[in-house]
Amino acid sequence: MWQPRRDELKRPVYRSLAQSLIEAIESGRMAPGTRLPTHRALAFDLGLSVQTVSRAYDELVRMGVITGAVGRGSFVANGRVDPRSPWHRPPPSERVIDCSMLVPVTGEIHEQRVSAVLAGLAADPPEAALFSFRPRETLRAHGELARVWLLGCGLELDAERLLPTNGNTSAMTVALMTAAVPGDLVATEAMGHHTLPSLTATLGLRLAGLAMDQDGVLPDAFDRLCRTTTVRALFVQPEGLGATAARMGEERRRALVALARQHDVWLIENDAWGPLQPDRPPPLAALAPERSFYFTGLTKCLLPGLRIAWLVVPERLVAAARTRHLVTSWMATPLIAEIASRWIADGTAAELLRWQRQQLARRNDLAQRLLAGIGHAATPHGLHVWLPLPEPWSEAAFVAHARHYCVAVAAGSSFAIGDQPRAQGIRVCLGAGSEAELEEGLTVLARLASSRPEPALLAV
Repeated sequence: MWQPRRDELKRPVYRSLAQSLIEAIESGRMAPGTRLPTHRALAFDLGLSVQTVSRAYDELVRMGVITGAVGRGSFVANGRVDPRSPWHRPPPSERVIDCSMLVPVTGEIHEQRVSAVLAGLAADPPEAALFSFRPRETLRAHGELARVWLLGCGLELDAERLLPTNGNTSAMTVALMTAAVPGDLVATEAMGHHTLPSLTATLGLRLAGLAMDQDGVLPDAFDRLCRTTTVRALFVQPEGLGATAARMGEERRRALVALARQHDVWLIENDAWGPLQPDRPPPLAALAPERSFYFTGLTKCLLPGLRIAWLVVPERLVAAARTRHLVTSWMATPLIAEIASRWIADGTAAELLRWQRQQLARRNDLAQRLLAGIGHAATPHGLHVWLPLPEPWSEAAFVAHARHYCVAVAAGSSFAIGDQPRAQGIRVCLGAGSEAELEEGLTVLARLASSRPEPALLAV
């Protein structure tokens, strides 16, 4: 049985107690399925409070090391520590610096601007947004204003090719449903969008990861795949959205466009950050409008709760895309579209974009300073940093160590697609929390990356 010694436990005691059990499991002294002492019994044996033992057990449950059920007790789990999905936000009860969730910076300015626009809506309720069931008529004026916003992303287009959706996920779903049918193969980055495997599987599509460098997908890898099998679509994130922060230069974009035309492949371009990056090469959709699906929205660059995005569709597939959107979502939520329209028209959207760029520039400078000497990748106004891990670190061990010190990050395995060789690393998001909290979290991560993992967690 596992029985730690009281004099070997260090402060904070609950973490040391949890680490002691992890060490016993990894050494083989505690087999999967082993029943653990009750909270009260272990507290009595070690001379600890029941609250301390309960907190240690709660930490182990959270990490996936043990399982617990009321009336049955606690047991050693069958699997290893779960590094957690990158989109799983810790509960409010946990004191965690959350660098795992990709969100924009928010502040008092957002509360003020939301209050103002809601007051305006109350004073002058938009009749069409409240009462109409007709998508095109209801959102026609919104589409014209969205065209103005898309100019900042490098796209000038006819509003007829523009489909408002309830966020980027909705746009991505409609694009895939329109470009491909069940059984088709979609190619993407080897370190790609974390929800793409689940979404393509749900739609009955096959997915292949392509080798990458610091510029994104390698043209040779794309060409080889197209020569050996039929590829229906290429899904890419050119503006540094991917976990490794690879930002595609214009030469690479033109090379992929040429290959897509050569092999008759649709292009699906995820530009969810919108115009956050001020120095932008032309989107693939500007280079090849006849075969490009492009989507962007406001949740990542302005406000998480502003769930509005726009899907730009090749002209010959507009009717098909509208039909697929109708059967899955009917239309973008008119009240949210109305808020976006008012903000674009009165300059609030541009103001919040400037504010976001300023905040992200500061946070990226902070990351550059604190991670100096540690190899990492980032973009000047990006929402995250990619931190490659030196040996002997594994991703799961680093994530577990970081959580031990109250910092949440996302393992690179959450973004890996296919079996392409890749370097171990973690994604560190910069948007959540205060600047002081981010500095504290980055300091912890820099210290960990410059040290060796503790043996008790190395095998995690």
